[in-house]
Amino acid sequence: MRWLRKKRVLLLLLLGFILVLFLNSAWLSLFYPIYYKDEIRYHAGNNDIDPLIVAAIIKVETNYKPGAESKKGALGIMQIMPDTAKWVIDKAKLEDVALDRVKDESGTNIRIGTWYLKSLSNQFDGNMVAVIAAYNAGPTNVKNWIKSGRWDGRLETTKNIPFGETRHYVQRVSHYYEQYSNIYENL
Repeated sequence: MRWLRKKRVLLLLLLGFILVLFLNSAWLSLFYPIYYKDEIRYHAGNNDIDPLIVAAIIKVETNYKPGAESKKGALGIMQIMPDTAKWVIDKAKLEDVALDRVKDESGTNIRIGTWYLKSLSNQFDGNMVAVIAAYNAGPTNVKNWIKSGRWDGRLETTKNIPFGETRHYVQRVSHYYEQYSNIYENL
């Protein structure tokens, strides 16, 4: 009987240790790391965008892999389309930014991506769910969905987003945002 009691105590201690490990955010950050923290913090701050939204978008777009280029031609860790990058460079008057740097320079990519997110946030009155959808599907599509009543711009109704890719994208970005919010008190 004594050995059974000792095993129970050891099992409870082991379970308690495992529980503490998984409830500790420092441990969880190993499963949900954020890279380019300084660049994300700086450019998100300059554009009044939650840095954890930026991190979640980067996680979904490229998993922080620099120099990425999609089959459709989206560039860099935030997967910015060249026409969008040109538009941002022009509208934001980023005279020190060249289009050929967007793909390989993560800081430049984050700078353009966060400015674009701020522009989308202005268009959608700060509705970050609609902003995330527009980042993927384009603002015109999202405005049309909302105007027609097809989608109301809420996370709870993402099933109504007509594009499956965008529906899945919004859900994934929201998932990573939630995880990052639980792990990182501030970025």
